Amino acid sequence: MLKFDSQGLIPAIVQDADTRDVLMVAYMNAESVRRTIETGDAWFWSRSRQELWHKGATSGNFQRVVRATADCDADAILIEVNPAGPACHTGATSCFFQPIEQATSEGSDPASSTGDAAVPSPSTGEGEGGGGAPRIPNETSQGHARGAAVVDELAQVIAERHATMPEGSYVAGLLREGIDRVAKKVGEEAAETIIAAKNGSHDEIVWEVADLWFHSLVLLEASGVPVDDVWQELASRRR
Repeated sequence: MLKFDSQGLIPAIVQDADTRDVLMVAYMNAESVRRTIETGDAWFWSRSRQELWHKGATSGNFQRVVRATADCDADAILIEVNPAGPACHTGATSCFFQPIEQATSEGSDPASSTGDAAVPSPSTGEGEGGGGAPRIPNETSQGHARGAAVVDELAQVIAERHATMPEGSYVAGLLREGIDRVAKKVGEEAAETIIAAKNGSHDEIVWEVADLWFHSLVLLEASGVPVDDVWQELASRRR
């Protein structure tokens, strides 16, 4: 049997089944292991968001599982995949590209680095994040602050994708097709959100609203509108 830690988690190393490159390291719980086996897609557990994470659900960079094996002690999992795009939120094929001398140099913070090889950042809307928002004692305030930080970080990554237009990036692909395609995608996600609401499914609503917000951020970037302008407009309505 798999040996999960005290938090019910087990580390998972993701490797390209063809090139043998190590792509990323994440964590799984019993449910994400079950979903990975049943669906053939890689599923993980986000420690920062405390929720299941379907790799590729936001970015389109799905990881199709070829095989999954446990090590001799059954306290780590190796997942061999055929990736549909980059594994790293920076657009790199693998999260492991930062020389250790650079990662440990004076003044650097490996935990919050955009090249963090240990855990993916929430800026893709998929990963866990090493830095994140500052800790706030009030639990509700902490959640709100973290949510705003994730949106801001996601907007920054979308802007970076727009500037560099890396091959294999879902966001870059959308932006290449122009504002009409981006706007159409927002419309599709809005319709799916309405259907989820009518179905009354909590998980479906959460999933579709996340998709709608994500594609709305892409629309802002394609339109040249800073996300800060939206924050200011929302603040003006707080009466």
